Amino acid sequence: MIELDPMKTAWRKSSRSGPQGGACVEIAAGERAILTRDSKLPNGAVLAFDHAAWSMFLNEIKRGTLDLPHRP
Repeated sequence: MIELDPMKTAWRKSSRSGPQGGACVEIAAGERAILTRDSKLPNGAVLAFDHAAWSMFLNEIKRGTLDLPHRP
């Protein structure tokens, strides 16, 4: 288990999210894991991914594998 203090962790989100924050995911890079959380719930749940899993996730995004189908 990864111990962390979310309030002392350097979180970042997309520059496209705007000043209100909206529906964004924030990430923080740790020594042992990449952490993710909902920007609307900074004290909520944090998901941790090891670096290999995060790298595979990003590669799938770049390839378009995780794109949702277009709706009419």
